[in-house]
Amino acid sequence: MSEQADSADFERARHNMIEQQIRPWDVLDQRVLDVLMQTPREDFVPTQYRSTLAFSDISLPLEHGQVMMPPRLEGRLLQSLAIQPGDRILEIGTGSGYLTACLARLGRQVLSVDLHPDFKYAAERKLEQHGITNVELRTEDAAAGWDAEQGFDVIAVTGSLPLLHRGFHDALAVGGRLFVIVGEPPVMEAMLITRVAADQWASESLFDTSIPPLENAPRIENFDF
Repeated sequence: MSEQADSADFERARHNMIEQQIRPWDVLDQRVLDVLMQTPREDFVPTQYRSTLAFSDISLPLEHGQVMMPPRLEGRLLQSLAIQPGDRILEIGTGSGYLTACLARLGRQVLSVDLHPDFKYAAERKLEQHGITNVELRTEDAAAGWDAEQGFDVIAVTGSLPLLHRGFHDALAVGGRLFVIVGEPPVMEAMLITRVAADQWASESLFDTSIPPLENAPRIENFDF
């Protein structure tokens, strides 16, 4: 009875998260909303927050100075990328594995990389528990870009880039979309970059936000004179 009550409470909290945080932030794509409703965020947050802050409109701290994005930002990221069922996806920064699970449920195949092995191993367990099998996880430092494989339909960079570099542009297939958050605190710019031809990319400014930087991401050098 207690487990059933907990399950009902979590389902209600997920519903409220969508209706009170995500939908009001102009996330209206029904596929995205369905995936957010069906993916138990409480199973991916750090244990100490599971019963209290799993659905709160805040960035939840993770190890290594990283965070889980607020739910509304996760929703906007997923909607902005317009993921199709046949899409091949690259995620830079596995983190808790929650966004990885959502990407996997929207697309065909996800390659997710993270600098920290403990994030990789924890995400493996959680994804397996939820029957998500279309994900490959690797421990890699991809902050400067990705040239190991190309032809991705979607690339999601889950930490901010102080400096927008071109390290991910060539990994996109023509028609592929790259989501990045660029700049320094307190205000950063979420951007969608689309490869429109073999040698041409289009950029769109989406909204202002602020999240911690991707570890080891290139920065603008400050020179002392």
